[in-house]
Amino acid sequence: MALEDILSVVPEGSTEAGLARQVDFSRLPQHLAVIMDGNGRWAAQRHLPRVEGHRAGIESVREVVEGSARLGIGVLTLYAFSVENWKRPVSEVSTLMMLLKRYLRLELNTLLRNNIRFRVIGRASELAADVRAELAAGEEKTAANTGMLFNIALNYGGRAEIVEAARRVVEDGIPAEDVDEAALAERLYAPELGEIDLLIRASGELRISNFLLWELAYAELVFTETLWPDFDVEDLRAAVEAYAARQRRFGRRASR
Repeated sequence: MALEDILSVVPEGSTEAGLARQVDFSRLPQHLAVIMDGNGRWAAQRHLPRVEGHRAGIESVREVVEGSARLGIGVLTLYAFSVENWKRPVSEVSTLMMLLKRYLRLELNTLLRNNIRFRVIGRASELAADVRAELAAGEEKTAANTGMLFNIALNYGGRAEIVEAARRVVEDGIPAEDVDEAALAERLYAPELGEIDLLIRASGELRISNFLLWELAYAELVFTETLWPDFDVEDLRAAVEAYAARQRRFGRRASR
């Protein structure tokens, strides 16, 4: 996507149009991953129940999904719920799942209008039946879209993904001498996604929290102090600009 394409679909003089003019479209990340963190702290700062932070975070999801699609990013993966998150209070988990279902129902037309394809990565089979049904409907109704691929990592763990890939290697009867990186990569949850170019983590935490461990091997990392409910298209633009300014070496020596 080029600048002209974005300006044709956003209001003239809007904040989004102004931000688009600052982006180097020749150096966009093709696979962007985001750890959405800080909802609880956002709510605590406002003396609100923790679940209100999760509700507020939905608006940031909307902004980042639509903003990424308009920039021309090919793949966006959001970390929505980890395998470790089941340790949270039952009421909080229930609210998260309810908000996820509501988001999909309310935003389906937006995904269709923006030619965005939706899919889930992780252990979706372990989720409640009503959640699985909503997810499956979103995947089915957007399956023919040809624009950005929008992934939600749900009941996901990076170590679990690698372990399951290793088990599939064994189940497929691959001889030990033939096991290489390609054999494992082909058996990840979504091997067609490829490696991550840019990882953004909100809230100021400096860790990757068991997210896409294999795919992050050579990713550029951007950590922002912004809490997720406050994260908007300007924060997205700033992260993309930081990425574009870096020289990716993939283990090679920097050119002189």
